[in-house]
Amino acid sequence: MSQLKWVAGALTALVVAGCGTTPPATTTVTVPAATTPAATEPAATEPAATAPAATEPAATTPAPAGKTCTVPNVVGMIHQTAQDTMQAAGLYKLREQDATGQGRVLALDRNWTTTAQTPAAGQVVPCDTEVLLSAKKNDE
Repeated sequence: MSQLKWVAGALTALVVAGCGTTPPATTTVTVPAATTPAATEPAATEPAATAPAATEPAATTPAPAGKTCTVPNVVGMIHQTAQDTMQAAGLYKLREQDATGQGRVLALDRNWTTTAQTPAAGQVVPCDTEVLLSAKKNDE
């Protein structure tokens, strides 16, 4: 029984001692690149790159500058689907707003329906054009 009290006391002391400490300050460390030839060669044990599975979504890499994209019609779509459709068309610079003017954040965008878009559907625009999607909450 006395051993149990001693262990409980030691644990309590450790917990109390740790409560008043402040976390260490974060430090940024810059590591120079290796200059030896061996460091630049890939390790022989690295796994070979594999192609993505057919069920994985397409990469979300923005289109190169100067390329044009056709704006799809997303009015009437669930907001998340509208965003996905815009990105699939090469348009990644998306902005959203509450169509009712209440200034709410579209946090759960599957609960919102897109009611308007700018630029209009069918327009051919540079792929880095900002697209504004207005949406209204589904239960309103």
